[in-house]
Amino acid sequence: MVIENRIKASVAKAVKELYGAEIAEESVQLQLTRKDMKGDYTIVVFPLLKVSKKNPVQTGEDLGSYLINDCEEVSAFEVIKGFLNIQLSHAYWLGLLNQLVQDVDHGKMAATDDSPLVMIEYSSPNTNKPLHLGHIRNNLLGFALSRIVAANGNNVVKTNIVNDRGIHICKSMLAWQKWGKGQTPESTGKKGDHLVGDFYVKFDQEYKKEQAELIEKGATTEEAETQSPLMAEAREMLLKWESHDKEVYGLWEMMNQWVYAGFAETYKMMGVDFDKIYYESDTFKTGRDMVLEGLDKGVFYRRDDNSVWADLQNDGLDEKLLLRKDGTSVYMTQDIGTAKLRYDDYSIDKMVYVVGNEQNYHFKVLAILLDKLGLEWGKDLVHFSYGMVELPEGKMKSREGTVVDADDLMKDMIDTAREMSKELGKLEGYTEEEAEQVYKTIALGALKYFILKVDPRKNMTFDPKESIDFNGNTGPFIQYTYARIQSIGRKAQEKGIIIPEEAGTDVELTEKEVQLMKMISNFPAIVAEAGKVYSPALIANFVYDMAKEFNQFYHESPIAVEEDTAKRAMRLVLCKSVGTVIKNGMWMMGIDVPERM
Repeated sequence: MVIENRIKASVAKAVKELYGAEIAEESVQLQLTRKDMKGDYTIVVFPLLKVSKKNPVQTGEDLGSYLINDCEEVSAFEVIKGFLNIQLSHAYWLGLLNQLVQDVDHGKMAATDDSPLVMIEYSSPNTNKPLHLGHIRNNLLGFALSRIVAANGNNVVKTNIVNDRGIHICKSMLAWQKWGKGQTPESTGKKGDHLVGDFYVKFDQEYKKEQAELIEKGATTEEAETQSPLMAEAREMLLKWESHDKEVYGLWEMMNQWVYAGFAETYKMMGVDFDKIYYESDTFKTGRDMVLEGLDKGVFYRRDDNSVWADLQNDGLDEKLLLRKDGTSVYMTQDIGTAKLRYDDYSIDKMVYVVGNEQNYHFKVLAILLDKLGLEWGKDLVHFSYGMVELPEGKMKSREGTVVDADDLMKDMIDTAREMSKELGKLEGYTEEEAEQVYKTIALGALKYFILKVDPRKNMTFDPKESIDFNGNTGPFIQYTYARIQSIGRKAQEKGIIIPEEAGTDVELTEKEVQLMKMISNFPAIVAEAGKVYSPALIANFVYDMAKEFNQFYHESPIAVEEDTAKRAMRLVLCKSVGTVIKNGMWMMGIDVPERM
C-alpha cells in the first residue's frame, strides 16, 4: 500500500536526521495495530535502538513527533513500551474511501498475457460411485482456490482427472453384469452415477458373503480374500479391459456415460466447472510408456515377478511399485502420464493438486519420480493438502453405502433454507420462482462457507443445521448483510436521496467508520496472503469479520435517515464500498449474494 511506503520512508528519513544513521526503508517493521489498542499502524521500535542510543519510549517519542510534522497523513501517536502506534487523519481515510469506492473489482488483480499460468486440479472422482461430502470439500476448495489465484493476477486453468479405470471400476461393472438385469438410468429413474454406485455397494456385499463362506470352510481371512471367485473375476475383467476386449470395453463405455451425465448435473448444482477434463483411461498409457522408458534408462528396475519399481531409498523414502507383475498400471503410473500430457497441452508455470492429506506421501514420490524422468517442473509441483470432512455421526464409507451423496446433501440444504426462510418471513413479496432461486443461493452459500471457513489443513465436521443459521459465522449471515446494504441504498433512493459518487473530505469519523475503512483498504493484502498460502479460509473469515463490523456500525449509526447531509453521504458511500468487498470476497469462494433477502 502507498501509505505503508510513505510511513516507512518517513521513518528512514527520521532516523537519518535524528540519529545520523542510514537504514533501508524495507527494514522498518510496520504492521497493523492490534484491534484492542488505539492506532492504525504500529512501528516496532526495538530494532532502531542500536542507532538511537536511547530507550524504547524515548525513541518512539522522537519518531512519533517527527512523523507528525513530516507525514501529513499521521495525526496522532502513542508509545507503548517498544511500540509506536500511529493514527492516520480522518482526511486520509476519507480520501482513500473515495478512491476505493470507484473500484468495483477491489481486491482483484487482472492477469495479462505475461502473467504466470497456474493449473489447478480438483475433484478427481471415480466412475464407480456418485460424488459425496468428501468430494464437495475437494471441489469447493479447488474452485475457490482457482478464483483466489486468479484474483492475484495469475492466468488459471482448472482441470479434473477422472479415475475411470481400475479394479474398483470393474467391481461395479461385474456386479451390473451379474445382478443388474439390464437396469439403466432411464428404466430406474435414477441418476447414472447413483445407479452405478449401487452396484459398487452390491459387489462389496456379495464379496463379503463369499469371504464369510470361505472362512466358515476353514480358510484364513487372508486366504478368503485371495481365493474369492468374485474378486478373481474382477481382476480378469481388468485385464480384458486393458487388452481392449470388445464386450468389456463396450460395457465400460456405457456405464461411464451414465456416470458422466450424473456428474455434470452435480457440478452444475454445486456451481463448479473445469477448463479441461483428463481421463485416466487415456493418461495411463502415457505413464506406462514413460515408466518403461525409465526402466530402459536404468532409472527404475524390474523384480523377478516382472513388476517394475522405483528405488527411492537414497531420497529418504522407500521403494515404490509402478507396474504390477501382470503389467497393469497403478495410480502413480497414471499420475506420471497425466502430468506429462498436461505440460504438453499447456505451458504451465505452476501445478497445484487439490488432494486430501492421506495422499501426502504419494505427491512427495510423484515430484521425485517426475524429476528423475527428466521433467524439471516435477519438483516444483504443489500438493494442496486438506483434511477430511465428517458428519456429526462420524466417518463415511463408500463401499458400505454409508456416504452422504452430494446431490442428497444439497437438496436437503435447499429444503432447510426454504423452511427457515419461510419461518423468518425473509422472502415476503417474492414470486415462487424468485424465492426458489434465493433458497438455492442461501443453501449453497451456507454449505460452501461452512466448509471454506475452516483451515483447509484441518479435519472438520460438517453440521448442516449449524451451517444454515442466519446468525453467527455462517454464509447466510454474510449474505443477509450484503442484502441489507443493498436495501439501504434502495430505501435512500425511494426517499429521493441521490447516492453520491464520493464522500466529502471534511467529516468527523467514528471509530467504527474508521475500522471499516481500514478493513476495506486491507482487503487486497488478505487476498494476496490467501493466494500465497493457499487458504480460502483467510478470505472467508475476513469477510465474516467485515460483515460483523458493518452490522455493529449499522445498529449504532443512522444512515439514510441521518440529518447531517455530509455524514449521510459518507455513510452511503461507505456502505457501497463494504458491499463491494463482501461481494468480491464471496465471489472468490464461489458464493453468490442475493440483492434482496
